[in-house]
Amino acid sequence: MVKLGHILTDKGSKYAVSGVPAADRSQIDAALKALKRDKSYAKATHNTWAALLSEGGAIKGDDGESGAGMVILRMLEREGLHNHLVVVTRWYGGKHLGGDRFRHVQTCVRAYLDAL
Repeated sequence: MVKLGHILTDKGSKYAVSGVPAADRSQIDAALKALKRDKSYAKATHNTWAALLSEGGAIKGDDGESGAGMVILRMLEREGLHNHLVVVTRWYGGKHLGGDRFRHVQTCVRAYLDAL
């Protein structure tokens, strides 16, 4: 799992992005479990994720951050990145971000894609 760490902070909320090649749901589950072994990621408010699988199609998980998984998924589709899990982690800072949270998810995913 490649962890790029903290990408940005807004109104106390912190965002990070991670990713790893994954060809099926069992690999995704294993990667998410491994990520959450890191105490800081386990304590995060949201670990939203998405992957485009060659066999099985598109899958995502919002982890309570409604719509964030779809934002990640759309970016993976546009990039044509298959069999790769991308996870955006948010530690809630106490203030609602409204629609800015989607822009922050996009910023994190773009940072990850640029680092590949």
